[in-house]
Amino acid sequence: MLRIAAVRCARTVPRSTVIQSRARLGITHSVRYKSDNPLKPVLEERDKLQKDWNAPVLTYEQVKPKTEQPSLESYLIDVREPNEVTQGSIPSSVNIPLSVIANDIRLDPETFKEKYGFEKPKRDQEVIFYCRSGKRSASAADVAKRNGYTNIFNYEGSWLDWTAREGIKGAS
Repeated sequence: MLRIAAVRCARTVPRSTVIQSRARLGITHSVRYKSDNPLKPVLEERDKLQKDWNAPVLTYEQVKPKTEQPSLESYLIDVREPNEVTQGSIPSSVNIPLSVIANDIRLDPETFKEKYGFEKPKRDQEVIFYCRSGKRSASAADVAKRNGYTNIFNYEGSWLDWTAREGIKGAS
């Protein structure tokens, strides 16, 4: 009974109170792993993949040449939804909607190719994400990073910047 009451009480303590109490006790950090934990290297590697991170940003001037001379070494991935892609897309880009990228990036290569019609990017291949305005592409880059991709970029200006610079009317 006492244990149940203690648990209920602990659940109702505001996080700020816990942080202030820790500060008064001189606790400045938490120890997450014991040094003898055999999973420590695996957990540390996972933490590196999951820490806050921003993909390097590419400009229109950096993306434009990649559309004029597409390469199998580089992917330009549009993460907009299919109904948005009907408005147009950047030449040589392929579409993987943000709504499915977290699951589909984990597909085996054969299933991926069957679904999308192109080879699944390798983890060390250059992958450039874009969307409408650059927000969803940043999220897609983060998803790729968390799944072990290492050569990731975000075309921050994305479709709006592309259409403005290319003089495409009616795209929004």
